Amino acid sequence: MSGRRHAPNPAELRRAVESVSDWLSGEGDQPRRRELATAVRLSLHTLAHDAPGNSVEVRVPPFAVVQCVGGPRHTRGTPSNVVETDPKTWLLLATGLTDWRTAVADGRVSASGTRSDLSHLLPLLRL
Repeated sequence: MSGRRHAPNPAELRRAVESVSDWLSGEGDQPRRRELATAVRLSLHTLAHDAPGNSVEVRVPPFAVVQCVGGPRHTRGTPSNVVETDPKTWLLLATGLTDWRTAVADGRVSASGTRSDLSHLLPLLRL
């Protein structure tokens, strides 16, 4: 059996992200950890499905890490192309509630390496 995941279900992704949308818009309380984890994981798996590859590692601690974007494969040590952010910022990017350039400029996203600009892949869905 291959290690590839099935394509994420768009309706499932939408439901997961909508369950935390009040918090994303600043109108609700912090979501339950499980709801937040589900929204982050499904959105990251969607990114990995939409941009298959292994040249960029996207980290959203403590919930998930995916590799995506075609190009040279990373095999050992620290990847040369790394994106890291917190769960709220990731979901704001994934939904288009904030843009890549702003999040990077504000220091909410750490992006290193020549392939780490994900702006052309975001948003993944709009609320």
